[in-house]
Amino acid sequence: MLKKLLVLIFISKTFALNAAILPVAKSETAVFAAGCFWGAEEYFRQIPGVLKTQVGYTGGKTSNPKYDEMHDGRTGHAESVEVIFDPAKVTYKELMDRFYKIHDPTTLNRQGNDEGTQYRSAIFYTTPKQKEEALTFKAKVEKSAAWKRPITTEIAEEKKFWPAEDYHQKYLVKNPGGYDNHYVRKISFDTAATLVPAAPATKKK
Repeated sequence: MLKKLLVLIFISKTFALNAAILPVAKSETAVFAAGCFWGAEEYFRQIPGVLKTQVGYTGGKTSNPKYDEMHDGRTGHAESVEVIFDPAKVTYKELMDRFYKIHDPTTLNRQGNDEGTQYRSAIFYTTPKQKEEALTFKAKVEKSAAWKRPITTEIAEEKKFWPAEDYHQKYLVKNPGGYDNHYVRKISFDTAATLVPAAPATKKK
């Protein structure tokens, strides 16, 4: 009996030791505002290397904002998507590349027919490194001339992300074919590219 007990103790300690030395996947957090968060989340959610997404509000001055408070712009918050990702599988730059292609970063406080500061284009960095990369990538997008008008994307520090109500989370998964004015433009920011065609007409949210 004692021998069996000692064996079990040895096995449990060995298992614990092996578990302790196994590499743990490192994750980072990125936050993007690209108009209505329903469609933006769906595009980020499907990127390989993205571990988790949730929609919410950030960049404003009020605490615990609600969706019904967003429409008059008084909260100062933007509809945003928090993206948890594995940097070994997808880089922050790759996420920004997708961000600048799925929405129009040249329309100030507007995406399609959705108007207001809550629909502004913004990158909320969570680390000093992200700030540097965001500023550099924005300059790259502007230099590429892929978009024919000036980029209006705000680059700001992420201070507090407020998750949106449950019915907004994974909205297009719950409501296939629901409202979405996002699509991926076939453009490149690496070299001067053909100017982006006009966005298709969309209905108001």
